Amino acid sequence: MATASGDIYWDPFDTDIDTDPYEVWRRLRDEAPLYRNERYDFWALSRFADVQAAHTDHKTFSSAKGTVLEHMGTDLGATNMIIFMDPPQHDTLRALVSRAFTPRRVSELEDRTRDICRDLLDPHVGGTGFDYVVEFAQQLPSTVISALLGVPEDEREEVRRYIDAVFHIEPGVGMVNDVSLGAQIWLFEYITSALQDRRRSPRDDLFTALTQAEIPDEQGGSRQLTDDEAAAFGNLLVSAGTETVARLLGWAAVTLPGFPDQRQMMADDPSMIPAGVEELLRFEAPSPVQGRWTTRDVELHGVTVPKDSKVLLLTGSAGRDERRYPAPDRFDVTRDQSSHVSFGFGIHFCLGAALARLEGRIGLEETLARFPEWDVEVGSAVQQHTSTVRGWSSVPIRI
Repeated sequence: MATASGDIYWDPFDTDIDTDPYEVWRRLRDEAPLYRNERYDFWALSRFADVQAAHTDHKTFSSAKGTVLEHMGTDLGATNMIIFMDPPQHDTLRALVSRAFTPRRVSELEDRTRDICRDLLDPHVGGTGFDYVVEFAQQLPSTVISALLGVPEDEREEVRRYIDAVFHIEPGVGMVNDVSLGAQIWLFEYITSALQDRRRSPRDDLFTALTQAEIPDEQGGSRQLTDDEAAAFGNLLVSAGTETVARLLGWAAVTLPGFPDQRQMMADDPSMIPAGVEELLRFEAPSPVQGRWTTRDVELHGVTVPKDSKVLLLTGSAGRDERRYPAPDRFDVTRDQSSHVSFGFGIHFCLGAALARLEGRIGLEETLARFPEWDVEVGSAVQQHTSTVRGWSSVPIRI
């Protein structure tokens, strides 16, 4: 049976389910691989093969009507945000941005990232514990991104505070609140001003690279990013890059004490840590739900999903699919790491994946070098719930 007609229920707003969704997701995979939720008017795909195929078929599963359930249905193509675009607009803008956001530029951040980790972790050496998310995982990516963009040293703390405020969740309101919206406006204005400054006075930073990137246009000439396009990418990098890495490292803090042999393996042999990062991404996807909008009728598991339907791709469920991963509920750094869909797949594969991997790897290297063992104060940890992001806003650990 493709759709649920019994007692299976899932939605991304139910915090009780979201606390531990894996049994519900297992039942969806087994009993309702195409799930229908009438309350919120969406369909959901939970198996790895289905999620991967939908990511690949961007002609059928569009991103231009939004990728977050509560905002889906609005034409977002004019926002200049790559994640809300389909080809050909998407391909043109991604090519421009890719020429600025290069692997070389990311790799040059290695030493800077390691210095930031040391500055954040060293004060806790010899102590009894600290909040791993608040005092480390949350601060690392916003500081690294500020350095990548080219934010001056004396402005980075202020920028970091506004980045943190973007992710403020108001009780009873959620992600869309005055604090978050105010921070987003401030950052957009800050980034726009910085881009205008770099056009006048170029420097060796990503702000400048975004103002200089060029590709051929459809008329046979070339064009650069407009300030709005460049600022939109800067905002996307700030939000997606900060959130992904903070949640990834938060899940490392919570997950690894439950698999002490795997943690010890990485502490003893740091060359295993890159595989550990990939396994963490599979095991606890920081962004477990992505939305798509159908552009035509499409048949899935014997049922026709109508054109103009909301379809949620359950990346978090795909990472635990027994059809793709043997013993999927086992965290195993020796597992075949040839593929997962936690960074997306196809044309919308995460532009910042290389940066997230670098930060995750160095963050774990520096953590395990100082604290090869720790326990989580479970009763004090705070889980963060949104319709598209799953992780922790506070994880006190004992060292």
